[in-house]
Amino acid sequence: MKQLGSMRILIGGLLALLLIAPVHAGPAIEHWETDNGLRVYFMEAPDLPMLDLRVVFRAGSARDGDAPGLARLTNGLLNTGAGDWDADAIAERFESVGAQYGADALRDMAYLSLRSLTEADWLEAALETFTAVLGEPRFPERDLERARRQTLVALESQAQNPGSVAQHTFFEALYGDHPYAMAPLGTEESVRAITRDQVEAFYRTFYVARNGVLVLVGGVDRAEAEAIAERVAAALPEGSPAPELPPVEPLEEARTIRVAFPSEQAHVFIGQPGMRRGDPDYFPLYVGNHMLGGSGFTSQLFGEVRSRRGLAYSVYSYFTPMEADGPFLMGVQTQVSQADEAIEVMRDTLVRFREQGPDSAQLRASRRNITGGFPLRTASNSAMLGNLAMMGFYDLPLDYLERYSERVEAVDESAIRAAFQRRLDPERMITVIVGGEG
Repeated sequence: MKQLGSMRILIGGLLALLLIAPVHAGPAIEHWETDNGLRVYFMEAPDLPMLDLRVVFRAGSARDGDAPGLARLTNGLLNTGAGDWDADAIAERFESVGAQYGADALRDMAYLSLRSLTEADWLEAALETFTAVLGEPRFPERDLERARRQTLVALESQAQNPGSVAQHTFFEALYGDHPYAMAPLGTEESVRAITRDQVEAFYRTFYVARNGVLVLVGGVDRAEAEAIAERVAAALPEGSPAPELPPVEPLEEARTIRVAFPSEQAHVFIGQPGMRRGDPDYFPLYVGNHMLGGSGFTSQLFGEVRSRRGLAYSVYSYFTPMEADGPFLMGVQTQVSQADEAIEVMRDTLVRFREQGPDSAQLRASRRNITGGFPLRTASNSAMLGNLAMMGFYDLPLDYLERYSERVEAVDESAIRAAFQRRLDPERMITVIVGGEG
């Protein structure tokens, strides 16, 4: 009994120490630049014998120029033949050492990623294959033709999906002549016309060190990370950074676009240009939107559209910050006969929120929800890889994650109201309705 009592005292003392001990920041984020200009972000995570690596380039579809779909095709062809290996050999080399390769091209960025065990021989094989894919792609003509056919099938599938039609129509109307207007997949006409020479030229222009960011997270130390970074950088020519994207012009007037589609449900998007990454209004807009339409069942849009009126199963809103102003969007899927009523309720809810802002109790709950869920966004190596890639690509400060919760907690009602009034104008929004007879 005496031992049991002593153990309880010891456990109680340890718990007390945990409660009063200061909260330490997570592992340090380190940053440097290689000799040829590749920017590197590194976080040591020694608990697992695993390395996550990602190279990100300003090589998304916003760089397609007059060949929509070019960025996506180029990125997808990197691992179809590189160095001395064809696609099957590359896949086999990764699989034989348990490594995972990934790649994608979005509007702003294109990336290649690698996950590998840190056991020396396996990591060596994975890096050898990865750097060949990164620096020595062959772009075989037969693989270009296969990728072209796959893209055309995907475009045909999207044309039969009212949600995809609504999204494409919304972006085209919102961005006009801006590079963000076109979807990353491109169009049937443009994809059919893309040549291997264009793919090679795109790769040579944008897959260069000074246009890239390398992120390393995992079980290597700083010296090992520096050696890996130099090896990855050596696979790339120095090159030049891509030029800044043009600014997004504000909408001059409201527009409503109705697209006929044989469906009983209408897909509705309402919005306008919102904000860019690093925007000074980011935190007031983000926290405010959490209450407006970003928090699911507890949001104001959900309360008005679904709970009070039963007009839809789901309704939402979000900001997508990008290199230039990404969209603010409110979305709903509802019966065609109820679309106009749902749109009116959504607009009224936005107008009221913009004018009045949130109440104190709702704001406290939203801040608590955001900060309470934030640790899950940094709880794994893969999550940190994505966070660091975002920070590096958009040139955010190194303390961005460390101060995230602090900045959320600093947002008050007046900041939200002022930011929404500065940045959103309900009288100048694009409304897209896909469904019914148009």
